[in-house]
Amino acid sequence: MEGRRAMAVEGLHHVTSLASGAVANNAFFTTVLGLRRVKTTVNFDAPEVYHLYYGDEVGRPGSVLTCFPYEGARRGRRGTGEVHVTAFSVPEGSLPDWQARLHAAGVPGLSVEERFGEARLLFDGPDGERLALVERADGRTPWAGGGVAAAMAIRGFHAVTLRLADAGPTAELLQAMGYAETGRDRALRRFELARHNGAGIVDLETVAAAPAVQGAGSVHHVAFAVPDRAAQDALRQALADQGLRATPPIDRDYFHAIYFRSPGGVLFEIATNAPGFTRDEAPEHLGEALKLPRQHEHLRGRLERDLVPLDP
Repeated sequence: MEGRRAMAVEGLHHVTSLASGAVANNAFFTTVLGLRRVKTTVNFDAPEVYHLYYGDEVGRPGSVLTCFPYEGARRGRRGTGEVHVTAFSVPEGSLPDWQARLHAAGVPGLSVEERFGEARLLFDGPDGERLALVERADGRTPWAGGGVAAAMAIRGFHAVTLRLADAGPTAELLQAMGYAETGRDRALRRFELARHNGAGIVDLETVAAAPAVQGAGSVHHVAFAVPDRAAQDALRQALADQGLRATPPIDRDYFHAIYFRSPGGVLFEIATNAPGFTRDEAPEHLGEALKLPRQHEHLRGRLERDLVPLDP
């Protein structure tokens, strides 16, 4: 693919997953993993469902996992055409402490492996989603108020692993978006940005398996960061030049987003860094109040009554 300069991104922006229960989801990511809930809002398209954002102190791009908890949702089925593992970056030497912490919390699926020379701890989230903590030197500042010591706290995303039936077309797309292939390990191919926001890696895994079926525990989409609307518009035009149709820009209150289906079947989003999560809350109070999109503000009374309380 051509158009590499116009399509360059800054790394991951956020990853959005589906869940089956808001209370368990919130408890896991804030209490067990020690992330900060930086925004409590609702799904633009289904306002009776929370949209919860977890990240570093202010939800910087490259640190934010977001979740749509559909109460009682059936679990998804793993397969191809999906984000298979979402990995977070943690300080070097911290995995033994993390393994002990997760074991004490009863987190299932714990295993340690090495990938591309990096130690990683794999585990399952509350809906069976596959997550990992990866040791690496990372200068990003962690959230210090989540009950996890700064010496081991999550810094942000490390990478996502896309599981695909044919990685070739997605590899070409990533290269057009500014990534370069930096390693291979059997069925895995690693792609990295030379300059990024700290979350600059995408791994592609080729497997022979049935297509994934989305449900609780599935990643709904993965978002890549661009600095502003101008960069987003340029990238959208570059995608069109390559035959990939993206949506018009959509105002998501905390960023503007465009969406398109990648060649491997994974839903990609391109999100702007601005305006960020402090646009409607002071930094010291992020995530505390229910924030509603303008079009749903008239539903506040019903939503505050019907949405399950997140905190004790």
